[in-house]
Amino acid sequence: MRRRVLEELEHLCRRDVDEAARVLGLGPTQRGEVGGNAHLKEEPCSPAIEVYTGVLYEALEVASLTPRARGRLDEQVAIASALWGLVRPSDPIPSYRLSGGVTLPGIGSLAKVWRDSISALLTEQDGLILDMRSGAYVALGPIPEDVAHRALTVRVLTERNGKRSVVSHHNKATKGRLVRSLMQGRGTPGNVRALVTALEKDGHRVEVTAAPRSAVPILDVIVESP
Repeated sequence: MRRRVLEELEHLCRRDVDEAARVLGLGPTQRGEVGGNAHLKEEPCSPAIEVYTGVLYEALEVASLTPRARGRLDEQVAIASALWGLVRPSDPIPSYRLSGGVTLPGIGSLAKVWRDSISALLTEQDGLILDMRSGAYVALGPIPEDVAHRALTVRVLTERNGKRSVVSHHNKATKGRLVRSLMQGRGTPGNVRALVTALEKDGHRVEVTAAPRSAVPILDVIVESP
């Protein structure tokens, strides 16, 4: 499946730069990224955790993790990718441009392309599953019902004057700090209660709530609004 998506992306970007930019949702200042996508098989690779950037990865501060925590990160964390499906932090990949909500000519929406494969991989994983993906990447492979009982999806809430709301400002940074806390912890939480205890000991304010339209419960992380 990775090969199929890769070849379609390269073909699109080699064929027509304007069309590729439109399909990929790239603006005028980002058109240069089409050329990189056109020859991904020849591009140099780095560990995925170094290729992906943004607020979440800045908050994770992977460079300052201890060797033990970095090892746990490679073993226990998976990164959702529109091109590769799921990758481990240490997996070598090239830099590319492709988001989860894209529909590629020839193979259709990436949600349909990846759905069965990623959901099957999640079913095969042992232990607790903590899902921090955004909506577009959840669509690439929802957590199957048969493992929903040992899964949680993360929601970041801000609280001000006793009122809570879902906002994006703290979302990614908070998730990065959660991953860092869990990787630096003494052990791996085996159930929801152990997870909540571990996060609370590290200073996080968390609550578990039932999801109204989903079989997967929600781990609410509450942060104070400035």
